[in-house]
Amino acid sequence: MTGAEKVRQAIEEANRKARAALIPYLCAWDPDLETTRALLWALAEAGASVVELGFPFSDPLADGPTIQAATQRALRHQPSLEDFLEFVAGLYAEDYPLPIVVMGYYNPFFRFGLKRFAREAREAGLCGAIIPDLPLEEARPWLREARRRGLASVMLVAPTTPAERLERIAQVSTGFLYYVSVTGITGARDRLPEDLALRLDLCREVSPVPVAVGFGIARPEQVKMLAPHAEAIVVGSALVKIVEAEGSRAPEKVKRFVKDLVSAAERS
Repeated sequence: MTGAEKVRQAIEEANRKARAALIPYLCAWDPDLETTRALLWALAEAGASVVELGFPFSDPLADGPTIQAATQRALRHQPSLEDFLEFVAGLYAEDYPLPIVVMGYYNPFFRFGLKRFAREAREAGLCGAIIPDLPLEEARPWLREARRRGLASVMLVAPTTPAERLERIAQVSTGFLYYVSVTGITGARDRLPEDLALRLDLCREVSPVPVAVGFGIARPEQVKMLAPHAEAIVVGSALVKIVEAEGSRAPEKVKRFVKDLVSAAERS
């Protein structure tokens, strides 16, 4: 089974159980790699379906202050993509049960070499990538290499994406399509757009792959509201805040919080 198939299967398995799949985000090396490992196992035990694991980059243009701060903490360890892939390979050698997709910016992958990255990512067991600063018009080289290796290429669409362009992006996205709930950067928000559910329903009508919604989702009641309208829900900054506050003590608290989110994702 390819990485893209594993991601899609994990989402569809949650949907068959009458709930939206939960996709938590963590930044690798925040605050250190041992804590990242413990957090990833906590996510699996809490019932998450797929994990979005951030590779730290010095200019995270899509991220708000919470994840920017996590990135700065992580960069103190001078992480490399070689180290990242070795870490992922080690997890799967320990029978880690969830598909992992990397969330990272294009520059490190480009410098590493797209062909090399796709090959070594597949060898490590990584299931795909989300590259938020890679527009459709420039994505063909990455899409080609990802397809060759069976990796998910998770593309993003936003509230401002025109309908025709949304359809084109959905057609090339594999694993899932990532709908950005707000125009702006990541970060927990008290309120989500009033027309978000309608926009998600429209997105699902044209997408051949599951639709996940992220950016700004931070509380169980928000997850509950969105669960009928998306196949998957991404939560990031709310988890990163726990890691920031608790450090190496974060895994148990993250586990409890994610359990609450998974319960909220059930469709009544």
